[in-house]
Amino acid sequence: MPPSVDAAPGRSRAPLWDAFTQDLRYAVRGLKSRPGFTLAVVLTLALGIGANAAMFSVVDRLLFRPPPFLRDPALTHRVYLARNYRGKEFAGGSVQYARYRDLTAWTHSFARTAEFTARQLAIGVGSESREMQVGVVSASFFGFFDAPPVLGRYFTTAEDTTPTGAAVAVLSYGYWQTAYGARRDVLGKSLQVGATLYTIIGVAPRGFVGLWPDQPPAVFVPITAYGAEMAAAIHLPGEAWYGTYHWTWASMIAARKPGVSLAAANADLTSAYLRSYNAQGDIDHGMTPVAIAKPHGIVASILSERGPNESSEAKVATWIGGVALVVLLIACANVANLLLARALRRRREIAVRIALGVGRARLLSQLFTESLLLAALGGGAGLVVAQFGGRVLRAELLPNAADATVLSDPRTLLFAGVAALAAGFLTGLAPVLRVRRADLTGDLKAGAREGGVVRSRTRVALLVLQGTLSVVLLVGAGLFVRSLRNVRTVPLGYDVDPILIVDLQMRGVNLDSAASVALRDRLLEEARTIPGVVQASRQVTVPFWSMWNTDLHVAGIDSVQQLGEFDLNAVSPSYFATMGTRLLAGRGIAASDVAGAPRVIVVGQSMAQVLWPGQQALGQCIHVGGDTVPCTTVVGIAQDIKAQDLGNSEAGRSFYYYLSNAQFNPDGGGLFVRTAGPAAAAQENVRRRLQAIMPGVSYVTVTPFADIIGNQTQSWRMGATMFTVFGVLALALAAIGLYGVIAYNVAQRTQEMGVRIALGAQARDVVQLVLREGMKLALVGVALGTVVALAVSRFVKPLLFQVSPRDPLVFVSVAAVLLAVAALASVVPARRAAHVDPMKALRTE
Repeated sequence: MPPSVDAAPGRSRAPLWDAFTQDLRYAVRGLKSRPGFTLAVVLTLALGIGANAAMFSVVDRLLFRPPPFLRDPALTHRVYLARNYRGKEFAGGSVQYARYRDLTAWTHSFARTAEFTARQLAIGVGSESREMQVGVVSASFFGFFDAPPVLGRYFTTAEDTTPTGAAVAVLSYGYWQTAYGARRDVLGKSLQVGATLYTIIGVAPRGFVGLWPDQPPAVFVPITAYGAEMAAAIHLPGEAWYGTYHWTWASMIAARKPGVSLAAANADLTSAYLRSYNAQGDIDHGMTPVAIAKPHGIVASILSERGPNESSEAKVATWIGGVALVVLLIACANVANLLLARALRRRREIAVRIALGVGRARLLSQLFTESLLLAALGGGAGLVVAQFGGRVLRAELLPNAADATVLSDPRTLLFAGVAALAAGFLTGLAPVLRVRRADLTGDLKAGAREGGVVRSRTRVALLVLQGTLSVVLLVGAGLFVRSLRNVRTVPLGYDVDPILIVDLQMRGVNLDSAASVALRDRLLEEARTIPGVVQASRQVTVPFWSMWNTDLHVAGIDSVQQLGEFDLNAVSPSYFATMGTRLLAGRGIAASDVAGAPRVIVVGQSMAQVLWPGQQALGQCIHVGGDTVPCTTVVGIAQDIKAQDLGNSEAGRSFYYYLSNAQFNPDGGGLFVRTAGPAAAAQENVRRRLQAIMPGVSYVTVTPFADIIGNQTQSWRMGATMFTVFGVLALALAAIGLYGVIAYNVAQRTQEMGVRIALGAQARDVVQLVLREGMKLALVGVALGTVVALAVSRFVKPLLFQVSPRDPLVFVSVAAVLLAVAALASVVPARRAAHVDPMKALRTE
């Protein structure tokens, strides 16, 4: 019977598979015979691949991975509204509810829109109450996702209407599991969220996190229900909360219709924004004219870190991702050096096999199989490194994220596989090229003493590459370390470490003004009696956390607001002692500055200079809140503080002033508490003591001020930590590579060294000879690395703080470190060369 048509292809595939399995077995035998070499290669690749896998898992979540269950990631966007302010364009991702309704009604490019925000709210009652993330969303929000509820339903448009919405809630799958034990009779039960009692109507599917993958909400509630609750809590003045353009508190997403381009969507959004801006101008006659403000809309990535306001953390993370790739290149160069050295040592064996008829293609196949096997082993070990070592990265770059596992993430596993494949190809390239260029006659004649310097030029080039890249990484580390040091030495104008912030969460407990004042006074007195508390003060704003400004009018100045932003705090008499802010002239807020007494104000030094240049500020008059209100007299000048920006830009020159809380805001705000030691140690004790005073279901939150300030230094701390870690890793790999090359060259030149010693060369002469070779390679790497670092330094300049990207101290220090490491790496082979036995060396082939 004739063979089937499939027989021939089957026969052609079998030899290929047999050849592959033979090559694989050959590679395994070869690697098992040299366990030290195999371990060195696998560990080197594991460090490079593991660093990249761990970094990818972070950068992917920040900049690339769409939220789970999102229907059309390519067509779904966050909405940003931009306008000019003092000659600069500012794009904001927050909109008022009234603006959201305008943009939804007056655009035609979008298939659907939604408004959303997230809040930390107390969920539950009594001892079971916990502050958790709550997704506050419009009913249309769920239509963006292909995630039908596992139980019940989502809330509808009819339940998400103004003025009050419906008090209905959807539980997350995780909260349903932990709080209710996945009971199916949960529907219809009541759940206290914030100040409102909600009825549970549904449970979202497992893994549904909305737009908050790093901090998934426990509950989702209608945005209108939450908006009505908050408007009542903050006593929003004027028009209804859903019709005002003065309360900006949520964000907006939109899905383009198929076929609508980004340009068309932006134009449509801009047209609607202009119409809405003019509608706001009909109500608020103080609006900046359209010709000056130039309002326009922008549809950007659904990932906020890729929007027009990309955070410093995202920019630094991108750089660190590139740094991780550099580390992988260094690791590959190191492994390529090891494989090339092995190929050079086997050149006679390879020449003999070629002479016996083994084809070069088969030899190349074996070499590539070996390098790919090593890369696969390195990739597997790298995943272990990424899983456990990556926790440091995730804690630094995604502090609020759950500790995601690398080993269960398909995207990270795929990336690690691609990285291992690329590493296998790159590391196998050098020995493969060596075999392709092999001189059969010369290699058959070659002895162990030949092939040292001439045949290791590729190895030298790879080593110089490692040194060059190491210099670049270490320069980056030095620049970020100096930036972090500069940030930490910025005079803030107040103390940080001993300060606690106490916030009142009334949770629907309604107190009249007198009762509210009494509660805060009692909290203040109680705080002062707590052991370990040195001082306490009232406050209504917190630097870098909350701001408050109002109209200011000064005689002789047409518009105070055009001079900058002026932020206020309403404080009690002990404020300056509590915060450690120095008074430069006059006095602070006094106990006599009560309601009905003459109004007083303490201004910051820069504010005094801006409003009364060349004049004495004490005794001057400011109308706070309107030009018809009574005069507020300047009684003190305080040192400037940092409240919005750590830099020295105009935005960072905080025009800050202080009013008496008894005169300006007696029934609002919280406390600053100063402790004798680190604030975090007293946090829980302070919370317990003050919580006992709070009425009903209200509660206090107590936060170390250092946590707030720490968020401002996150990008520099991240850059300093990660660049240093990767830089040290790169330096270690480069040092190992240098040691390997020098040791190999010394071994190849054993006879030469013996002849030199036999002819009278001293040990120090041999040591100097070897050290000179190592230092020459290091100097070339330093020179090339410095040129590359200078070339790319301008790109990293925006991420630095008060340090030049070409800082000579950093460059000189890095060069000195690399040269010192190169000297240390060269010492051992140099000493070995100096102790060569001349008689043995002369007998060496």
